Amino acid sequence: MKHYDYIFTGVGLAALMTVNQMIKSGKFADKSILLLDADSKQKNDRTWCFWEKGKGNWDKILTQQWKQVWFRNEVFSRRLDLDPYEYKMIRGIDFYNKTLKRIMLHSNITFRNENVTGHSESAGHVVVQTDSGNYSCSKLFNSIYDPTAVLKQTKYPLLQQHFIGWTIKTETPSFDPNVATFMDFSVPQKGNTRFMYVLPVSDTEAIFEYTLFSKDLLPESEYEEAIVNYLSNLDVTNYKIIDKERGRIPMTSYEFWESNTKNVINIGSAGGWTKASTGFTFKNSDKLSKRLVQFLQQQNDFTDFYKKDRFWFYDLLLLDILSKQNEKGAPIFSAMFKKSTPALVLKFLDGETSFWEDLKVIWQCPKGLFIKALFFRLF
Repeated sequence: MKHYDYIFTGVGLAALMTVNQMIKSGKFADKSILLLDADSKQKNDRTWCFWEKGKGNWDKILTQQWKQVWFRNEVFSRRLDLDPYEYKMIRGIDFYNKTLKRIMLHSNITFRNENVTGHSESAGHVVVQTDSGNYSCSKLFNSIYDPTAVLKQTKYPLLQQHFIGWTIKTETPSFDPNVATFMDFSVPQKGNTRFMYVLPVSDTEAIFEYTLFSKDLLPESEYEEAIVNYLSNLDVTNYKIIDKERGRIPMTSYEFWESNTKNVINIGSAGGWTKASTGFTFKNSDKLSKRLVQFLQQQNDFTDFYKKDRFWFYDLLLLDILSKQNEKGAPIFSAMFKKSTPALVLKFLDGETSFWEDLKVIWQCPKGLFIKALFFRLF
């Protein structure tokens, strides 16, 4: 059984970002690293969006970026100037190609296409089982999400951000590539939190993504019917579907990090790296991967890595509300974006505001809902 210093089970966003940070640090060139995943990451299986100020580390592989976005509901629409932020989009395949190309230049890193079946700990090391054999390591980074523990408990609600997206191409100019639609709640809510993302890449090509924050998934036909109806309302009828994407992202404040051990850490969705209140993952993973690599250079016990903050509690209150009154998502997000400075809202959603700035954003939201949720958690 071959031994490695570090093994990553699951080679997705969080794992690749972490390994990329390890390379950039220059501190792990003498460490053997094994990446294990049944998927070779040769397909465009997802699209990530995030916001940041100015130039970023991923700008060279951006598909598109926008300085302005639309926010809409059934009553009002607002064109938001995001300055000093920009809303950015990256295709999964471009991210995989960039990071894997860099990783494969390093002889101390190995990527194997194997299906991970489990792992166990004993005598200060970890053994990882795959359908092709076993490997041992000193430290394991696990990003394979298993919902079993979350589903067994009732303390923290679990919602899904679930969606189907179509990339469409029209014969004539139909879109403004300078403005994305961040959230459009004007679509029928049907007792849920439902909205449309529109991400125009050019004046003839755009991604339309029908998205829900709710507990249960829909039949595929219901997502696609909603996209067809939305396009029809925009008078976009002559188009070709050139790509489809489907996904679901767990939204929960469940304390995944409580199952970390000295030598095993859960990362990505498996470690609670997804922003619980929005489902955004890219920016959170970028931040946490940097923090994790810094941690590795200074400490040895993974149980000391994760610390809760007040933003975790804010997310929990929102999920408490949406788990009981799922239709309240539209009025909550609408109130947040109707009058507040867009940059302040984005800063808040990134967990980078001061407490006084927190209050300025929270005060715009329906107060009764959050006071009730707060009392539920406190008492």
